[in-house]
Amino acid sequence: VQLQASGGGLVQAGTSLRLSCAASGRTLYAMGWFRQGPGKEREFVAGIRWRGLNKVHDDSVKGRFTISGDKAKNTVYLQMNSLKPEDTAIYYCAGTTGSGIIVSSIRCADQYDAWGQGTQVTVSS
Repeated sequence: VQLQASGGGLVQAGTSLRLSCAASGRTLYAMGWFRQGPGKEREFVAGIRWRGLNKVHDDSVKGRFTISGDKAKNTVYLQMNSLKPEDTAIYYCAGTTGSGIIVSSIRCADQYDAWGQGTQVTVSS
């Protein structure tokens, strides 16, 4: 499976960005976004399981970020509004070929077996 993320950039605080991730190669049953900020560990941002269209957002981004996607296109998006400097990170798209992923596991990085190359998001104050 190959994942191609795009849409990152340098923006000012309070503005918006939309990340996209297109997957090819195999059917994915869930896709998600993770990020790793400077000096920080990788953390979950948002995920979507195609069956049931279950969406999960981390508390740190609820109300500001929204994940969406197109199952037929194996594509997921992350709309990021009201960006803050602490959102600065490399954002990684991930997908899982595991059909048994449950909603409570969407935020777990070890559930994903395909990862994109990452796209840099920098938010200036």
